[in-house]
Amino acid sequence: MKPFIVGITGASGSPYAWRLLQKLNERKLETYVVATKTGALVFEHELGFSLEAGIARLKEAKFHIETVTSFFSPIASGSRRFSGMIVCPCSMGTAGRIAAGTSDNLLIRAADVCLKEKFPLLLLTRETPLHAIHLENLLKLSKTGATIMPISPSFYHHPATIDELLDQMMGRIFDHLGLEHSFHARWEE
Repeated sequence: MKPFIVGITGASGSPYAWRLLQKLNERKLETYVVATKTGALVFEHELGFSLEAGIARLKEAKFHIETVTSFFSPIASGSRRFSGMIVCPCSMGTAGRIAAGTSDNLLIRAADVCLKEKFPLLLLTRETPLHAIHLENLLKLSKTGATIMPISPSFYHHPATIDELLDQMMGRIFDHLGLEHSFHARWEE
């Protein structure tokens, strides 16, 4: 399987990013990780450990931590093949820059590459409420091929723990990437 890319921005929602990295690790999936400066700060604030320290604890998969200011990474090039990119959490600022095609940092460039190469791009947005500019950017991204997945927990599966809430979203991510999983019970038909 081709590697995945995980982008982490400064929006609140780091427990989702951490759970995603854990699930990719459990599946032994090679993953490139790029965080904005604010994304790394929020990650540490919300979880109590740095992104680098967290990844150092994950031993099964091959993780590559990329510097957001470097464009010499494989994820900056359309010639490298990827299974997809998940921006989790995705701030509205990041969504706006992806929609504008600015490619002004490695995370934005990697998302741009996914759009132009038709790799799956999942944006786990975390903002409320949304104003018209946010909505227009998200619509533009959806029309371009991105999947917009607001981080909004569901309760029909009667979660008893935060991990169960997180796993429901992980299941949705894996579904959209075509990866088998048993993270949560599906709605019974």
